Amino acid sequence: KRLKNVSMMKKHEEENHFYGIPLKYVSLVVLTVQNTAAIIVMRYTRATPSESSYLTTTAVIMGEVMKVVASTFLLWRSDDALRTVMSSPGELLKTGVPAFLYLIQNNLQYVAVSNLPAATYQVAYQLKIISTAIMSVVLLNRRLSSQKWLALFLLTVGVAVVQLSAMPAKGSHPPNVNLSLGLAATLAACLCSGLAGVYFEKILKTSRVSLWARNIQLGLISIFIGMCGIYFDPHQYEVLIDGGFFQGYTMLTFVNITVQGCGGLIIAVVIKYADNILKNFATSMSIILSATISWIYMGFDLTVMFLVGVLIVNYSAYMYGKKDTVVILEEPEDEVELMEDHKKTLEP
Repeated sequence: KRLKNVSMMKKHEEENHFYGIPLKYVSLVVLTVQNTAAIIVMRYTRATPSESSYLTTTAVIMGEVMKVVASTFLLWRSDDALRTVMSSPGELLKTGVPAFLYLIQNNLQYVAVSNLPAATYQVAYQLKIISTAIMSVVLLNRRLSSQKWLALFLLTVGVAVVQLSAMPAKGSHPPNVNLSLGLAATLAACLCSGLAGVYFEKILKTSRVSLWARNIQLGLISIFIGMCGIYFDPHQYEVLIDGGFFQGYTMLTFVNITVQGCGGLIIAVVIKYADNILKNFATSMSIILSATISWIYMGFDLTVMFLVGVLIVNYSAYMYGKKDTVVILEEPEDEVELMEDHKKTLEP
């Protein structure tokens, strides 16, 4: 029995490694690279008029379709059966919770952007980093030291500074704004983001349903929600009927969809083998990396503000990964001698 347990532990360790490297670190590096590529491709498509005529809603749905197809193939290749995807209605409902929260988050973001200046929204939305940490403590009983909380605060500030550095000096203010509504929507979106991510992490790490089965469930629910969103939006539905589902699609559009679909798979692996907090660090690093690549190849201007933000983000990552310092106070010699004398008196 002991040999069987040892062999099972070795098998589990092998499954959590990729060529001897823990999947935790491999997935974080891959996520950083993928997110960097996604940001660069999206920037290029937005800057090119011929590439920005496709419907973003249909592109999101196609990204989910790709994620479902890839997850189905990976589930088929593994030991798990495809029937596990729909085997338990209760498990399917669990997956529906983060999908529904992401839907609410997207709608709240739209309300926030419509009622806040772009700079205010970008700064306030970085509070999702803090909300993710709070939800990790509440839902997963994760303990974070004061050093790690400070690192997360610095990460929030650093990312906000980097995002602000890329904005024009005179930002446009949306007409008929309601600042209170915009800030409330942003804070609610941050809470939904943290709750959805951490809840998905919890069901991935505590349920027997495999990672790929969960991905299929989440993808199918997201496709259904996306199609309903188009159908119940009169403008989107009319445009879709007139021009078709794939209107404005080019080869680069499919590249963008592929990159985004891969991101959904990688994020699930990161949440499974690392956590949502480390995911935030990886995506923050990708923002910096994409801006640096844009500076080299696309003429993006690096400002002092951007460099300050980079330094803050890098220092926050160093602080979060650094072991917490523990101060051990030595007992005075006279107290130690008194304790030893007391022990001797108690000896028979």
